[in-house]
Amino acid sequence: MSLTRLDRQYGTAIRGVWTATLGRTSRAWTDLGSWRDGDVRRFQRTTLPVLLAGQRRVASLTATYLEQLYKEVDGRARVDLDFDQVTGRALRDVDPEEVYRRPFKEVWAALGNAVPFDEALNRGAHRLETIAKTDLQLARTHTVREVGDDMPRFTYTVRELQGEYDCALCMIASTQRYHKRDLAPIHPGCDCLVKLVTADEDPGQVIDEEKLERIHDLVEEALGKSDRGGRAVDYRKIIVASNHGEIGPVLGYAGQRFTGPDDINLPT
Repeated sequence: MSLTRLDRQYGTAIRGVWTATLGRTSRAWTDLGSWRDGDVRRFQRTTLPVLLAGQRRVASLTATYLEQLYKEVDGRARVDLDFDQVTGRALRDVDPEEVYRRPFKEVWAALGNAVPFDEALNRGAHRLETIAKTDLQLARTHTVREVGDDMPRFTYTVRELQGEYDCALCMIASTQRYHKRDLAPIHPGCDCLVKLVTADEDPGQVIDEEKLERIHDLVEEALGKSDRGGRAVDYRKIIVASNHGEIGPVLGYAGQRFTGPDDINLPT
């Protein structure tokens, strides 16, 4: 099987898991009918098994994909994947029950700030979607890291754009290479394909200068100025790799601060 076909089949399978998992999660949220404190456990009992199953499926598909990819390089591959290391609590080192309580907190905080109910509910739904997408992608990147340990011929990871529309964060990241033990930087909702690759020598951090230059040209077109040295335009404020306390390396904007417990106002 050609690598292009393999990538395409894997990408299609992953998107299918995303669609099914996010669809069921969204319906469970909408069907609650009430989003009070007493509804949290009811939602978690329905949704957490669906999310865990989706994460495990992503991990399984990714491990199989990497096995096939490695066979093209080395002619053999055998993966023993511990799903407990790449799904559930392992993704953030936080109890999933706490993580999936956050959409409710989003609603309560908005209502406490006099936001109309429909808007507050939409904010909670968006928070849920973002968390679920992030966990599905984390299941993929954690699997790449774990499986890569058993594939010594692979040295680096690269990311390939998958969506019909891709944000500038992912576009710039796709011009870089990362060491395989480093989790591929992500942003919430990122669905980029993460690939293990081999090289006879380190190609350097930037592996696609032409694409990177095109992205800079778009910045100049949008902002009216650009400077590869970061003087006229501070590119660190356009895209940076920072570290999130739970989910690891995250692509974001300079100065971005992640919400913590002190930022959430709960109703008394």
